[in-house]
Amino acid sequence: MYTCISLLRGINVSGQKLIKMADLKGLYEGLGFANVRTYLQSGNVVFDSLDKDASELTARIEARIEQVYGYLVTVFIRRPGDFQRILENSPFADRPGAQPNRLLVTFLLRRPLESKLNDLSIPPGTSDELLIGEGEIYLFCPDGYGKSKLSNNYIERKLGVPATTRNWKTVNALFDMAVE
Repeated sequence: MYTCISLLRGINVSGQKLIKMADLKGLYEGLGFANVRTYLQSGNVVFDSLDKDASELTARIEARIEQVYGYLVTVFIRRPGDFQRILENSPFADRPGAQPNRLLVTFLLRRPLESKLNDLSIPPGTSDELLIGEGEIYLFCPDGYGKSKLSNNYIERKLGVPATTRNWKTVNALFDMAVE
């Protein structure tokens, strides 16, 4: 069995694309996944699968959500090793005074063109910082993500790929769930 961490983009945000976590858990179990557990109400699911192909898993989950709920949800699949690498390589986690709710990771569905990555910059008039990782972007938003200009929409528009963001506490919790 292979442990997977899936992140669903844009569910249960501002009353849109509502999916109860108990229903989502059942949907994953209906797909034949084992040891399914959810975290919070924002579409974080850790599960075990016999299939290790992330693109195949993504396609199956997205198709079932669309079939059951009638709308498309973008699903990001990562492995515990990806989360371990992210946790070990954050340039901001050890910064004095950095609070976990000010540290975030934006997961990218796929690697954007290098030219787009090179053009990604911090909007003027902000104290936010970012660093591009392998398949993610590390964010430090000292004034809070709610006030940041580095939103998913901004990053998606600049890079031309779907993205979803999780705070540091959630990234840590999902890793812990995946390795327990």
